[in-house]
Amino acid sequence: MEFVQYSILAFIQGVTEFLPISSSAHLILFPSVFGWHDQGLQFDIAVHVGTLLASVAYFRSQIANIAVAWLGSISGRGTSREAKLGWCIIVASIPVAVIGFLAYEVVKNELRGTVVIGLATLCFAILLWYADHFRRGNKTLDDLRLTDALMIGLGQAVAIIPGTSRSGITMTVALMLGFNRRDAAQFAFLLAIPTIMMAGGWQFMQLVVNDMPVDWLLFGLAMALSAAVAYASIHYFLELIEKIGMLPFVIYRAVLAIVILTFL
Repeated sequence: MEFVQYSILAFIQGVTEFLPISSSAHLILFPSVFGWHDQGLQFDIAVHVGTLLASVAYFRSQIANIAVAWLGSISGRGTSREAKLGWCIIVASIPVAVIGFLAYEVVKNELRGTVVIGLATLCFAILLWYADHFRRGNKTLDDLRLTDALMIGLGQAVAIIPGTSRSGITMTVALMLGFNRRDAAQFAFLLAIPTIMMAGGWQFMQLVVNDMPVDWLLFGLAMALSAAVAYASIHYFLELIEKIGMLPFVIYRAVLAIVILTFL
């Protein structure tokens, strides 16, 4: 893959990973539209590492507090807000791990077509609009229960279908449960950390097993660029989401779906 193409796709991954518009759909569609070769497994790993570093860096203080409190809850020192949040993240991560493992081959071979991507992009855009417009409430992460986390986790598992958007569906379910926009987004971003770790770990195992060569220069470029862009994406999304709402992303998804289904 050309250096410029690698850079463009890493930038797209950084922007779209945490926005409710589906990074996987964009990474499948762009090479298809422009006739580029598939970016390959090492690229997927590089951008996953980059977006993981961005989310860990952005939420580093909160992650540390959650980890300490969660370990404290295991050792019998009580369950604080942060410990409860840690347990919720663990519970919410289980469905995508199980379903992703069981459905990996089906998704890889059967669900990467443009019709699937277009329909998923449109359907989940409508669902996001409905959740934001009619179901959104004032609940915060203080109100998060394990049952809420499980529901959000089941929603996240649906995002194995390209075009769904992992962050989009987790925010949608959280909004449906009555959470406010910022806290719905924050939990989606925290939940991304174990999810990206699992996806990246699975891809790395494939890389090792198949003994694939790695271009470390391009790997580092993709990782650094996606990390920088993803960090900015998280920051500005959380800063602006209460002001702009989900409608701009709903409109973008609807237009994108129409283009996909009409022209591709």
